[in-house]
Amino acid sequence: MDDLAIIGSGPAGYTAGIYAGRANLKPVLFEGLESGGQLMLTTDVENYPGFDEGIMGPEMMQVFKKQAERFGTKILTETVNKIEKIQEGFKLTTSKDTYEFKSVIISSGASANWLGVKGEKELQGYGVSACATCDGFFFKDKNVIVVGGGDSAMEESLFLTKFAKKVTVVHRRDEFRASKIMQERVLNHEQIEVAWNKEVTEIKGDKQVSSVILKDSNSNEEEEKEIDGVFVAIGHTPNVEFLDGFVELDEKGYIKTGFTSSTSTSMSGVFASGDVADSIYRQAVTAAGTGCQAAIDAERWLEN
Repeated sequence: MDDLAIIGSGPAGYTAGIYAGRANLKPVLFEGLESGGQLMLTTDVENYPGFDEGIMGPEMMQVFKKQAERFGTKILTETVNKIEKIQEGFKLTTSKDTYEFKSVIISSGASANWLGVKGEKELQGYGVSACATCDGFFFKDKNVIVVGGGDSAMEESLFLTKFAKKVTVVHRRDEFRASKIMQERVLNHEQIEVAWNKEVTEIKGDKQVSSVILKDSNSNEEEEKEIDGVFVAIGHTPNVEFLDGFVELDEKGYIKTGFTSSTSTSMSGVFASGDVADSIYRQAVTAAGTGCQAAIDAERWLEN
């Protein structure tokens, strides 16, 4: 039975691996089938301390990963499907095998939300995307829309201007909730326009997106807008399905922490860090910080 399992490979998981490895806990990190977390979908990371000129999200995650491995973190490309309490610790069932650990850090992050409108699922990969970084290149000199009003929507819109001819931000309200600096960049960009008080009710296309139906949230009037691509940026849902009630969640579905230490969960010996336990900040630097805390909490718990 190993000392510590880390579930997830974003800033929180890798930072937990760095600290746990340095504590000689020989952690095993399950990175899942898509390593790196949400930063793999991000372009320039400008606000992480230590990178004065910014760094690409995927590049940053490679740095994190190498640093965790340097201190002895064993990284497995497996997805954890179930956690069970056993007498001496915990049993993890993955996509490939079963393992036993004395303690666990859950850093499984959160996933993008979708609109749930007609045509969206059918056209995913054919003009509908939740990742501008992944798919922006395919829309060179095209017209696209970005749905959302937070920082993620602003970032996606600005990135898409590198490829698209025109970007329209569709927002159901009359003001954004994004940070002021991101709002200013979008509102002052010559390639971006905003469709205020509008909602996408349908995405149309025959094997490729061709238009969307926009409904005015005040008058309920609908109009059809020709478009080549739809990028959805309306928030995230914590990745907790595999827990199946194993630990207590809050009213938003995020893991509750702070029971005996800052990252402890309702299950003794299980800790949580990063976006899976954070519905407020959701930043790379805060995720990394809680990853550090979780590793220290786990180390102290194991000592006791």
